[in-house]
Amino acid sequence: MEKNRPIGIFDSGVGGLTVAKAIAELLPAESFIYFGDTRHAPYGDKSSHTIREYSQRISRFLVAQNCKAIVIACNSASAAAYEQLCADFPNIPIINVIDPAVKYIAQSEASKVGIIATRATVRSKVYAQRINAANHKLTVVQKATPLLAPLIEEGFAGTDVSKGALAHYLNHGSLKNLSDLILGCTHYPLLEEEIAAYLGPKVRVLNSAKLAAEALQGILAAQGLLSTSVDAAKRKFYVSEKTPAFTKIAKMFFGQEIRLEEKFLKS
Repeated sequence: MEKNRPIGIFDSGVGGLTVAKAIAELLPAESFIYFGDTRHAPYGDKSSHTIREYSQRISRFLVAQNCKAIVIACNSASAAAYEQLCADFPNIPIINVIDPAVKYIAQSEASKVGIIATRATVRSKVYAQRINAANHKLTVVQKATPLLAPLIEEGFAGTDVSKGALAHYLNHGSLKNLSDLILGCTHYPLLEEEIAAYLGPKVRVLNSAKLAAEALQGILAAQGLLSTSVDAAKRKFYVSEKTPAFTKIAKMFFGQEIRLEEKFLKS
């Protein structure tokens, strides 16, 4: 049945696993195909043109796998490629990880919102523009944190390395007196506890992965695409290059060994 087809999820590497996990927890009947473009990770320092090319390549692969929806589980790709993918695949729901967070924060009681993200996401100004368009009363500040995604990809989350990098970034003057902090990269929930501990209880740390999963649920329900399968959900994981960090983090998230299939996508 059409509604029992898998969901396609992609990211530049391990970060999108935070979104995949949120989807698996919220929608346990849904099968999905995950693609981590580890060969080109991280996307954050790439040009918008390059990110769009990678995103189109992966999306074509996911559509060829008969996916019923595509989740862009990467903020850099959401900023650079979302509109292009919607134009490329007009008959397939495309969900990005930025809009659900923007909608949530614009309707909240936030006063000063900080965004930490990759250079590509900060450069796009997409968060600031969309939040201000939805609620012009909010103060929005952005801080590029380019070391965080690579150190997570290399397995340094929860170490002195990550603590040092976070202290360097979060101590920046622009991030003082925040009411909320948006984790503007899907890698960053892997540092969520460290970030929350550093900022203290007065700052609400917003994990966009869960909000993206909820947005996906709403769109699938509205289009009659929620799975009705009684069989166990099937989860497949592809990477463009196998890495020890991906294998380790995938096992940690899903509580079992994950079979990775290496897939090099030609342009």
